[in-house]
Amino acid sequence: MSELERRYHRLLRAYPAEYRRARGAEIVGTYLDLAGPERRWPSPADAADLLRGGLRQRLRAAGAADLIPGVRLAAVLAFFTATALAAVWSVLELHPPRAEWGVPNAGPFVSLGIGVWAAWLLAAVAHAVAPGRWTRRAVALALLSTVAVVPVAALAGLPRPPLFVLLPQVGLGLVALGLPDRLPASVRAAPLIAIAATGLASVNVLPRNDLFLSYYSWTASQILPGAAVVLLLVVLLLGAGLALRADHRGGWALLVLLTPVGLLFLRPLGGAVDGNMRGAPNPGWPVLAATAVVVCLAGPALLPLTIALRKRRRGPGPVASGDRCPTCGRTAERAP
Repeated sequence: MSELERRYHRLLRAYPAEYRRARGAEIVGTYLDLAGPERRWPSPADAADLLRGGLRQRLRAAGAADLIPGVRLAAVLAFFTATALAAVWSVLELHPPRAEWGVPNAGPFVSLGIGVWAAWLLAAVAHAVAPGRWTRRAVALALLSTVAVVPVAALAGLPRPPLFVLLPQVGLGLVALGLPDRLPASVRAAPLIAIAATGLASVNVLPRNDLFLSYYSWTASQILPGAAVVLLLVVLLLGAGLALRADHRGGWALLVLLTPVGLLFLRPLGGAVDGNMRGAPNPGWPVLAATAVVVCLAGPALLPLTIALRKRRRGPGPVASGDRCPTCGRTAERAP
């Protein structure tokens, strides 16, 4: 056995043991046939392909073949929500305080958040024009700007959006990194339509330019939970509709989105805890921080727990060829 073949066999450990015994030699042989004569290591593309294939087979063995399509559905919904919120906050940024009020601001804007929200709006444009890799890069850039605004504001001595506004955006952005490469044109344009509708609604609902808007006023305390309710209702309705066709993507999408939804509900959740403890109408920062930690730990933990429970209930045994495709979610005909 050559060193290259041995290294391919090491990568094959990503697959379940039963699958390796059945098809391992065939898979490695295919990669060796395609490899150049001077190659000593598997290419990064081959390694990524084997790891992806191993993950899909393990999910199928655990009865979670719908997980990857569910993650993609969750990514689309998270991206729509993140860009719609960016449109709302962009309108809010256009209502800075008057100079005579002595409230800190960032020039003609409320805070440095205007740069963050502009990055998210540009990601929506990239999604409509160049879906796939370029959109994911734009989302990653928007995520980076969302995180970077905290130290930048501290160094510049300028205001920024509060953490209970930035944290949900980070949670939604992390899920949105799973956007699929191919989507219908109508779906690609949907974020731009949502941004336009949200912006128009915000202009008409929010006070006029002679009033100062703050993230700490009723805007964030009502807009964020409202977005959480809408997102939750949409994924529940989609999940129910898909379940009627024996398609369980919606259930997995709900599990993936529970953490961003919890972060959108951060202030009400923290207020419920703080209000019960000391009767405070607004939660204190220690309670908000503790609530955020609980949400960020409990939400992601539900996904592997659900996979483990499904695997235990499914029991050992080979995966039939009629299981749902882990890539597209379609059901094939079962072999007799």
